[in-house]
Amino acid sequence: MQLFKTSDLCKVANNTLNYIARNNDENNENAQPPPMALLAQSDITEKRVTEKRVKNTLEFICNTYKEDVRNKQNSRLQDSQFLRENFHFYRWHADTDKANAIAQKSTNQVKTRLLKNIPDKQLFITKYYTKLLRASAVQTPEFNQALYALPYDEANLTLAEAELQKSKLTRFKYTRQQIIQGVLTQNNLAKPLIWLTEAGLHDVLLQGTGVLNVEGKTRYFNVHRNNGISYDYSIGKTAQARYWYFAEVPSIMGYGTEIGNKIEVKPQVTFAGNVDQLGLGKLLMINYLNNGASVSQMGILADTGGAFDDNLFQLDFLTESYYGWDDYHQANKHLPDYANTWILIKK
Repeated sequence: MQLFKTSDLCKVANNTLNYIARNNDENNENAQPPPMALLAQSDITEKRVTEKRVKNTLEFICNTYKEDVRNKQNSRLQDSQFLRENFHFYRWHADTDKANAIAQKSTNQVKTRLLKNIPDKQLFITKYYTKLLRASAVQTPEFNQALYALPYDEANLTLAEAELQKSKLTRFKYTRQQIIQGVLTQNNLAKPLIWLTEAGLHDVLLQGTGVLNVEGKTRYFNVHRNNGISYDYSIGKTAQARYWYFAEVPSIMGYGTEIGNKIEVKPQVTFAGNVDQLGLGKLLMINYLNNGASVSQMGILADTGGAFDDNLFQLDFLTESYYGWDDYHQANKHLPDYANTWILIKK
């Protein structure tokens, strides 16, 4: 087992359980069994991966962690024999038909190659991180692109109320490119929260969270609601028409429909994926070779994104916060593009 902070795994498990408790009706809809075609063999039935068993699994993680701390012993969650004795392992097979179909449309050669080469019985494992950026509290020639709060005409509406009025609302009227050109500022349609470079804006829109250094102070910003345009997996980030409005938050946030109700997540123990089809809170394990050694890592499905719509061939692993590709690559170059993947359920 790859070393990780079991305290953080417990925190994400507990935060996910709290979210499920607060949003029981919504989660009942989302916490469906994984599609049967993606699970190995025919030995799993719908009754084996239920919401109750998922919650029991998350509770067991935290109970085990707390017992180990009280007993002043090494974490049993990093003991492969303990895991085998206490969990069922359900192998996840990637939906390679869908991956190949997207690869045919993609204009990005690297993405095309990665999607076409997903190995048999493995999953495509991408990595995401929270973007460290310098920002400005005011607009300057360098920092000339804003992260905007919800437009003024929607600021006091719930998500459900906004959906009923979407034909009239500012949020649904403009593409990313129109907003970059200044339509919101010119017409005083939304409040700028913070100012970034254009490159920084595209990065934060892709990552979903910005960890911003503003005059020496670290501030966190998270996606709130988008303009209703789907993410296009076949094109690059700067060409996307999808645009997100943001809100300032106290830390890194994951899954949730409303900004004040999202799951607080932690690096190295969180996966983003297709929550709608897989169900929130699944305990996942990936396994890969690193310098000839077999390495396994665990995390919880507690985040999602537009790239996972109808996507059952990929998981996104939350690493850390980085300023850019160089420091990200240096810290994570050992992580694989593909890995064996299991859903773990408490016996």
